Amino acid sequence: MALYFEVLGRVSESAPLTKLPLAAGEVRAGFPSPADDYLEGELDLISHLIPHPSATFYLRSRGDSMAGLGIYDGDLLIVDRSIDHKVGHVLIMAIDGELTCKQLGKIGNREYLFSANAEYPPLPLRGHDCNVWGVVTHNIHPHPPGTV
Repeated sequence: MALYFEVLGRVSESAPLTKLPLAAGEVRAGFPSPADDYLEGELDLISHLIPHPSATFYLRSRGDSMAGLGIYDGDLLIVDRSIDHKVGHVLIMAIDGELTCKQLGKIGNREYLFSANAEYPPLPLRGHDCNVWGVVTHNIHPHPPGTV
C-alpha cells in the first residue's frame, strides 16, 4: 500500500492559545526520579510545533510506505510550505498531479523520492511533473493502551 493523504486544513492564526502544563526535567525510560516531580511552566503546542502558521497545514497519512521513518497509516502530519526543501527532508509532493509523502534523496546527481519501506522502489523525479507542497516537520500518532 502506498501513502495517501486526507488534507485536513491550514493552521488557524486566530485560534486561541492553548497552554498545557510543562513538567520540569526530563522523562527517563528507567525508574522515576522524585526530584522531577514539579512543573516548570506552560507550553503552547502550536507555537512549539508550528513556527510559520500562515505557511503550515495538516494532512492525514494513509498507507505504509513511510513506516520505516515512523510515519504510519492515520498519522497527523504537520507540513510547512515556507521551508526550502533539501536532500534528506521528508516532502509532500505532487507527482503528475497525485500527492505523495517521500524522502528526497539522490542517486548519482539525479533526485529521487525514497519511501521508507523496502517494498517501494525509489521514484525518479526526472520525467515527471513535480510540485513540492511542503516539508513534513512533525508527525503525530497515538500510542493506544495495550499495543506494547
